[in-house]
Amino acid sequence: MAVNTSADAPLPVGQVSRLIGGWIERLGAVWVEGQITQLSRRPGAGVVFLTLRDPSHDISVGVTCYRQVYDAVADVVGEGARVVVHAKPEWYAPRGQLSLRAVEIKPVGVGELLARLEQLKKSLAAEGLFASSRKKPLPFLPQLIGLVCGRASAAERDVLENARRRWPAVRFEVRNVAVQGVHAVTQVVQAVKELDALEEVDVIVVARGGGSVEDLLPFSDEQLVRAVAACRTPVVSAIGHEPDNPLLDHVADLRASTPTDAAKKVVPDVGEELERVRMLRGRARRCVEAYVEREERGLAHALARPAIQDPHRMIDDRADHVASLVDRSRRTFGHLLDRADSELTHTHARVVALSPAATLKRGYAVLQRADGHVVRDPGEVTADDVLRARVAEGEFTVRVGDSRGGTSGGGTSGGDTSGDTGGASGTGDTGAPGGVDDQAGTGKGMGA
Repeated sequence: MAVNTSADAPLPVGQVSRLIGGWIERLGAVWVEGQITQLSRRPGAGVVFLTLRDPSHDISVGVTCYRQVYDAVADVVGEGARVVVHAKPEWYAPRGQLSLRAVEIKPVGVGELLARLEQLKKSLAAEGLFASSRKKPLPFLPQLIGLVCGRASAAERDVLENARRRWPAVRFEVRNVAVQGVHAVTQVVQAVKELDALEEVDVIVVARGGGSVEDLLPFSDEQLVRAVAACRTPVVSAIGHEPDNPLLDHVADLRASTPTDAAKKVVPDVGEELERVRMLRGRARRCVEAYVEREERGLAHALARPAIQDPHRMIDDRADHVASLVDRSRRTFGHLLDRADSELTHTHARVVALSPAATLKRGYAVLQRADGHVVRDPGEVTADDVLRARVAEGEFTVRVGDSRGGTSGGGTSGGDTSGDTGGASGTGDTGAPGGVDDQAGTGKGMGA
């Protein structure tokens, strides 16, 4: 029931202690499971004192019982044993101390322990702590190995000697702990956490040289399993108990059957590695030699080709072909030039024949008045008109005498000349055929 208190009305310590004792008194007898530690059984004493500990939570409580209660199981129960106790909680008010007065003690059998371990195993597996995806690979050649083992134990000797025999340069960081008993779980967990915190540690080995199921219980403790699962460093379990594997084997990144096997799996053998290097070197040499030989054969085959043996032959063959093409091109180009020259000559002859200058060379003349008008009809001139006559080799002036009967002209030097043009204007003393109409036509053709 609740107790009404305040800062102004506090309860004395004795009253609080008595109240707690009353509540515990009403609790009645209970069955409690734990591990026996600090067993005290003095000769002649009628009472046995022991401590019952929960290794999973590191909680302990004192237990007292009459000597005859303990003697009933003394042959199978000792310090470190797991037991189930039927006891009545008691409160010692003067010192405020809780204890249990046992009226019956039962040892926990191996079968029952294994059943509980199996149940814990299933529970942890359901959380994924044993999943293969969580396993971390071990380094090929660890520089520093953390070792958790008993002090001066065979497991420590086996790991150190075999590892150094395989790789003499390997180094160890050793943590000696209790590997059985009431303090084993706490010390092993602390050692694993310390080694995992060291950056230079590449792998952690937890080793013990076997033992009974009861002796190996610390390595199936839930607290240790969770500590190993939380490690960033790979952990190797080397407990050395084949029939019943502790839970540490399942959560570890690698399981070794014995401490010696752990040494073999953690470090490589220097002799085997040197032999592997020699083998790989020989294989590489053979591969290179085969490659060079294959390339040499390919080169020899290429050199045996006619194009490589007589490279000028192809050039000579191509040169003849090129010369033939050049000669053909020259002939074709010559024919084209000849044809073009012939066409050009013919065209030039036609142009020359049709030009006004050619007409003038045939004896025609062009008559123009002083204003440059070409005379095309006799009616366009009158007597005494002065006209300019253009002929093939030059020009001169003429004077019209009678536009119906003839003309009189003066040369370019100013002398007067006259001639009979046959009823039309003449060209001086040349006496060119035709009349003014023909000449006017010629003049029109010249456009002058």
